[in-house]
Amino acid sequence: MKRLTLYIGFAAIFSSLMFTSVHAEVVKHRSTSAKYNKKPVVKAKSVRKQSTIRAVAVPKVASFGQLAGLHAAPDALDLKSSVALVVDQDTQEVLFRKNDLAVLPIASITKLMTGLLVSEAKLPMDEMITITQDDVDLEKGSSSRLRVGTELSRGELLHLALMSSENRAANALGRSYPGGLSVFVGLMNARAKALGMMDTRYVEPTGLSSKNQSSARDLATLVSFAYGDPTLRELSTSTGHQVEVGSRTLQYNNTNRLVKNPSWEIGLQKTGYISEAGQCLVMQAKVAGRKLIMVFLDSAGKLSRLGDAERVKRWVESSPAAGPLARTTPVASLNSDARVLAN
Repeated sequence: MKRLTLYIGFAAIFSSLMFTSVHAEVVKHRSTSAKYNKKPVVKAKSVRKQSTIRAVAVPKVASFGQLAGLHAAPDALDLKSSVALVVDQDTQEVLFRKNDLAVLPIASITKLMTGLLVSEAKLPMDEMITITQDDVDLEKGSSSRLRVGTELSRGELLHLALMSSENRAANALGRSYPGGLSVFVGLMNARAKALGMMDTRYVEPTGLSSKNQSSARDLATLVSFAYGDPTLRELSTSTGHQVEVGSRTLQYNNTNRLVKNPSWEIGLQKTGYISEAGQCLVMQAKVAGRKLIMVFLDSAGKLSRLGDAERVKRWVESSPAAGPLARTTPVASLNSDARVLAN
């Protein structure tokens, strides 16, 4: 009986030790399992707020005509140009006028006077002229395919200036004139005065400066006179021209697409544009058997100056031959005391 009791006691102690050992292993396993099976904590990454980049519209520079309210002047043809003048070259009859006394920047219409002086001077057209840093546009930052160091003849520079409105070509023509650029600009103003262009002022030969100014009336005088120069007629109405510059062949085209239009008979023309001047165009053209001088300044829209020319052409062609134009002439001209002048 004593042995049985002792055996049961040993069995109880052994069972207790086994349970304690198994329990410890279970606890250890749970602890280990919890350690390695623990779900990872995902930390939120700090996301930088990306600033939204918005395109900022660069305000368009208003033209002098817009600032002066010239576009508010109504006209029967609904022209987009704030200034217009149409004159019969033979009779000097004014067929159409709109703010024709306003003095505004004329942009590259300037090059018509530049070309006139170069042509009248009878300088050798085959003389080679080098484009220099002095010819680079620092005022408007306009581009040019005539790199510094390019050599072209005076004749080719004149061609590019009148046909394609090449600014470096025009400046080089003035710079290489006997006496230099300042003498050339002085002669531009003297020639304008001699022609009776009292509203006109030039400060440089390209038209990039808004200080080059004139009125439609003065420009009509210039166009009519310049038409008498065969060189200016030929070069300004040329549709295209190639020049060899080193190993490159450069193709230049006329800035006035109307010269390629078979329905137009254009004897002389020049386009112009800077923000302050708007889109500009002067022409001598034969319409319905009449030689007309057309001047359009401060036109709103890239092609609007050409559209205005087309509107005038249709109007003249649709009018009866005997004196109808005076009856339908819209008059929205400024008085001399309402002219627009730049500082």
